Amino acid sequence: MNITVKVLSALCLIGALNWGLIGLFGFDLVAFIFGPMSILSRIVYTLVGLSAVGLLVIAGRNYAQRI
Repeated sequence: MNITVKVLSALCLIGALNWGLIGLFGFDLVAFIFGPMSILSRIVYTLVGLSAVGLLVIAGRNYAQRI
């Protein structure tokens, strides 16, 4: 597993934990740390979303290579 996959996975894990906190307790950890919809929180949300897309692309390529 290369460094790119590790970083993307870590960002997705952060996003998943944040969504879990929102769903269970109504607590947005990113907004708590960086402020609600501040520029920093928007950057974190964007990076998490892009990391999910990146992992999907990598998974798709790996699947296509196995066919």
